[in-house]
Amino acid sequence: MRLWMLCAPILALALPAVAGRQQDHGAANADRQAMLDRLGIVRVRPGADGFDPKAPNAANYDEARAGTPELPQLMRLSDGGPVRNRKDWARRRREIGVLFDREVYGRVPSTAPKIRWHRVREERATEAGIPVIRRWLEGKADNRAWPQASATIAVRYTLPAGRRRVPVMLSFGFPEGFRFPGPPRAADPGPPYTEQLLGHGWGYAVVVASSIQADNGGALKTGVIGISLRGRPREPDDWGVLRAWAWGASRAREALAADTEVDARRIGIEGLSRYGKAALVAMAYDPEFAIGFAGSSGAGGAALYRRNFGERMGNLAAGGEYHWFAGNFLKYAGPKTEFDLPVDAHMLIALAAPRPLFLGAGTVDTGDGWVDPKGSFLAAAAASPAWAIQGAKGLAASAFPPELTPVTGGTLAFRQHRGGHSNRDNWPSFIDFAVRELGRSGN
Repeated sequence: MRLWMLCAPILALALPAVAGRQQDHGAANADRQAMLDRLGIVRVRPGADGFDPKAPNAANYDEARAGTPELPQLMRLSDGGPVRNRKDWARRRREIGVLFDREVYGRVPSTAPKIRWHRVREERATEAGIPVIRRWLEGKADNRAWPQASATIAVRYTLPAGRRRVPVMLSFGFPEGFRFPGPPRAADPGPPYTEQLLGHGWGYAVVVASSIQADNGGALKTGVIGISLRGRPREPDDWGVLRAWAWGASRAREALAADTEVDARRIGIEGLSRYGKAALVAMAYDPEFAIGFAGSSGAGGAALYRRNFGERMGNLAAGGEYHWFAGNFLKYAGPKTEFDLPVDAHMLIALAAPRPLFLGAGTVDTGDGWVDPKGSFLAAAAASPAWAIQGAKGLAASAFPPELTPVTGGTLAFRQHRGGHSNRDNWPSFIDFAVRELGRSGN
């Protein structure tokens, strides 16, 4: 197998450890097995093998074998009636949300903790010749009902100084000073995305995902999930880590919105890979996010579950990823299949409508085949009626575009770059899209 096909699977396995917490495999496996027992699942299908091309379950990167699956109907109500107008869509949107709550990401319980924010520090500086103000926040989760678990959400953000009503992009990220292990990486070509945003009058922010909830099935008794469970095991429809991250991002958005220099109506959410999945979930469940940018989100994010390309259902249900989802999700890698799911990725994307949303990925030959870039495009195309029914333009293309071609003529956008498993090369196109849709600071 060529090295480029290994990049995304390797990164997918590495992230939990390098993000500051080693996976507790024993505890995770025990928790997963307890949920399988509770659901009466005896056997879970193996996922795609992204390392051995001769394996019986080797990951497929051949478009001819990907299939053209029939998708659940987006624009038809649960009683069979068509979605004809905005009122119908509001009803359909609620129905879809219930399905994702129950079968995929889990519901946020009423016992989710309140978050109390305070500013840790502030400083003035200059970035790329632009005077800026930097602020650090901590959000302490109220754990008085279950002191055995705790969480302190870390947020840091930078605004161009002297501006008013600054739009801000909030990204899922890592603790300050974090570095990936191994040899130093080559510097990115061109200015970093942070300088690009500042140059357009935007601010940037980071919420540390692991400070909301550890990316570890063996740690579900900690963090905001642990506080909410209060010592009991998860129910099959309780929230998983993706939903917890999205919930935490919403709390971070509220904290940013409380800053009088930030335009509360123009706060966006961004993420890559598993954080791209979380960014989509945040857009789906929090209508106050004004814009979204989800890169290389793959299965469980923007890519269609029903396509046979790259990562499959069995990978998502395995010990390293099952905790991202509700327990009920395991059923679709056991006695049921992805074709039994009442939803697919186009329906998740549609929950963001009619707000602007930018989806991206690398190419198969530069290391991003695992996330099925074309599957994300097809899901976006299938989601477009949710924009049209609300008077907005969805994806401005129906045929998969050539790489490096921005499909940004609508409010739903897509671009495939050649930078591998990264958002780096799509930031310039996204920023142009965001400025067109939402404007600059002071506007």
